Amino acid sequence: MKAAEGRVGRVFVVRLEEGDMIPRCLEEYALEKNIKVALVTMISGIGEGNVVSGPKESNNMPIDPIITAVEGAHEMVAAGLIASDEEGKPKLHIHGALARAGKVIGGCLRMGVKTWLVGEVVIIEILGVQGKRILDKKSNYPLLRPTAAQ
Repeated sequence: MKAAEGRVGRVFVVRLEEGDMIPRCLEEYALEKNIKVALVTMISGIGEGNVVSGPKESNNMPIDPIITAVEGAHEMVAAGLIASDEEGKPKLHIHGALARAGKVIGGCLRMGVKTWLVGEVVIIEILGVQGKRILDKKSNYPLLRPTAAQ
C-alpha cells in the first residue's frame, strides 16, 4: 500500500451540460482552477460513449481492456480521483455505474462518455498530498503514486 495524508481544500460544485465529455471537461476544469489532487463524485445522465469494464484476461499483462459501448440515455453515479500525469496535467481516474431499463454497465470512464441533459459534480480538493500517475510498464497503465507534498 502507498498512502499520504492531506487535508480538505476548496470544494467545487459543477453542473455539466448536455454533450460535455467526461473525463475531459473535468480535467480541463481542474487545469483552469489549478486543482492538483481531488476527490470527484457525480451523478449524471449519460447519452453515449465507451466504458472499460475489465481486462479480457485477468492474468495477462499488459492489460487488454473490455470496451462496452453506451447506447441511449443512462443514469450514472460515479466517483474518481484527480491527480497529475507525468507531465503535470490533471488526469481523472473515474469509475461509474450506468443504468438503463434494469441493466447496469459499470467500469472506467477514461475512454469518454457524453453527458445527457445534465451532470452534477462535487470536486473536493485535497491539500498536502502530491499524487502522480506514473506509467506502470507491466500493466501499461498510469498508476497513482501518492506522496506528501513538498
